[in-house]
Amino acid sequence: MRLANVGGRATIVVPGSDDRGVDVAEASGGELGPDPQDVYESWDAFEAFAADLDLTAEAPATFDQADLRAPVPAPRQVFGIGLNYRSHAAESGVDVPAVPATFTKFPASITGPFAEVELPNGTVDWEVELVVVIGRRADRVAAASGWSHVAGLTVGQDLSDRTLQFAAGGQFSLGKSHRGFTPFGPWVVTPDELDDPDDLALGCSIDGETVQDARTADLVFGVSQLVAELSAVVPLLPGDIIFTGTPAGVGFTRQPPRYLQPGETLDSWIEGIGTIRTRFSAPAGAGLVGGEQAGRPDAG
Repeated sequence: MRLANVGGRATIVVPGSDDRGVDVAEASGGELGPDPQDVYESWDAFEAFAADLDLTAEAPATFDQADLRAPVPAPRQVFGIGLNYRSHAAESGVDVPAVPATFTKFPASITGPFAEVELPNGTVDWEVELVVVIGRRADRVAAASGWSHVAGLTVGQDLSDRTLQFAAGGQFSLGKSHRGFTPFGPWVVTPDELDDPDDLALGCSIDGETVQDARTADLVFGVSQLVAELSAVVPLLPGDIIFTGTPAGVGFTRQPPRYLQPGETLDSWIEGIGTIRTRFSAPAGAGLVGGEQAGRPDAG
């Protein structure tokens, strides 16, 4: 099942289609509300409803993909995991961490799957990531049951202002939380839709040039382990999201470093889930500012 946010309303996308869906509130006769965030708060009830839903009898409506918003619009917690691909740790010149290198992305930075994002300076980097959506509260769960707390998966970009991220004292969370720096979507796909949710191809391209190309099997800490490790410290709540890390191919490790520029388009994809597209502009009413070269990373 694919669950989308169409103009602020929870919508089940018809299988085999990218632009037809069934409105959850209307199809449930009002038993479930229209707010996409509320779906995750009552995931068991939603799953039971969806299992009994006959999509062919619901007269699906056509929607414009431009109306798609972040499928989880207001998570209470947004986790990011650094250095979680062996290939990215290697290109960064650092060791693979013994425990997940965790930071936060502030929810106010969330935007949709086909958004335009302002570049605050000349050192903004790309990081395609598999994003996990929590469907059931997870508190001190074992890795063996980690997947049972997952509602689904989606495509994300952990956009990163390297200058701010690597500033003195470390500003990971702020550097990854400028306005629009957390685009994801186009919808949430339940794990049962995927042949192997632990091994998915993912990548991204800038104006058609592929810059990242990998598989999630290279994750140091997989989805179930991340749920276990994080929930050992803090409860994971329904609707929380986890950006699971990025593979090799980011811009700051290149020689010379390469960063996103106004006018460029970043396409990001994950096998079995879909593609998001992010366009970049200079700050409104101003030229591109900054441009100071970022330092070397410790994670992220």
